[in-house]
Amino acid sequence: MPEAVLLNNVDHHDLRVIQARGARYGDDQMLAPTFFGEFRELQAHYPIVFQKTADGGFRSLALLGLRRDENLFLERDETGGERWDARYLPMSIERLPFLIGIADEEPMIHIDLDHPRVVRGGSQGEALFLEHGGNTAFLQRVVSLLRALHEGLRDEAGFIEALRRCDLLEPFSLDLSLDEHTQHRVSGFHCIDEDKLRDLGAADLHALKQAGHLEAIYMAIASLSRLRDVIERLSRRHAAGR
Repeated sequence: MPEAVLLNNVDHHDLRVIQARGARYGDDQMLAPTFFGEFRELQAHYPIVFQKTADGGFRSLALLGLRRDENLFLERDETGGERWDARYLPMSIERLPFLIGIADEEPMIHIDLDHPRVVRGGSQGEALFLEHGGNTAFLQRVVSLLRALHEGLRDEAGFIEALRRCDLLEPFSLDLSLDEHTQHRVSGFHCIDEDKLRDLGAADLHALKQAGHLEAIYMAIASLSRLRDVIERLSRRHAAGR
């Protein structure tokens, strides 16, 4: 279980956070939670899909892989380690091991002390606090990132509600043949129903546009062109026996 605690410069003055990428640091994730305000950056690299939640709603996700606990954007580098093979890192991945928690009814920065990126002392990783007080540039970047993620996820409810009100989400599945003996099915996700989008009336389209949702919808549609890249990554990995 994560040990998330409120970050402070007394108890955590010597903490450092490793920035290298790899499965050993928890990057072996098939899905990255996201929000409609991030779609512009994501759509150039990852398919954006929607998944039902336990409470009957939906959440937006960047699809990083096609099998559980597999991130197809983690590639071996020339040193035998791993690197992230895309120019943009989803915010929900980049923010780790930090998270927003509530302290005294206010959102505050917390850190998961059990996360594999967290180390104490030494020279490995990025320092959080300056020697004589104050935040490092790295921690200031984390603060901005968490604020954007917190506000984006807060506003995401309105976007999802708009999609549901206009009945714009439809389920989809993928049936892949990795070789003559190996079949793989991807299911449990939804995408934008383009036919229903085209049939929307002027009032609904205007409401989506005014809320800033229409652009995000088109970004989500465009992102599905990246499915071919993800499938090719899986095929290469399967052929290599990984």
